[in-house]
Amino acid sequence: MSDAPSDMTYAGYLALDELLAAQKPLSDQHDEMLFVIIHQTKELWLKQILHEVGLAMARIAEGDLGASYKSLARVSRIQAVMTQSWDILSTLTPADYLRFRGVLGSSSGFQSDQFRRLESMLG
Repeated sequence: MSDAPSDMTYAGYLALDELLAAQKPLSDQHDEMLFVIIHQTKELWLKQILHEVGLAMARIAEGDLGASYKSLARVSRIQAVMTQSWDILSTLTPADYLRFRGVLGSSSGFQSDQFRRLESMLG
């Protein structure tokens, strides 16, 4: 393990400038920010799930079921958090959503590349 640079900061390590600049609502509707953040958060969690499932599959292939169990338990907890996040989105009424839906064009959560990759990994 290498030592962190002496000038390493929390914000620098997490690339917070880039992360927090990634929310770019297309309308002037207040609620669109929530919509963007919920979906970006889900994509971040999907990235971690893919990371964990990849490790679990490798460990299973090696016969190390203990390590695979740890990764899959983590996936289970991430999925629970993702499911709970829908409760936050439920504060956005259909009328609220329709105020900015037009700027989304034909985009849809069904277009998530990471979700498709996960489906493919799991068969």
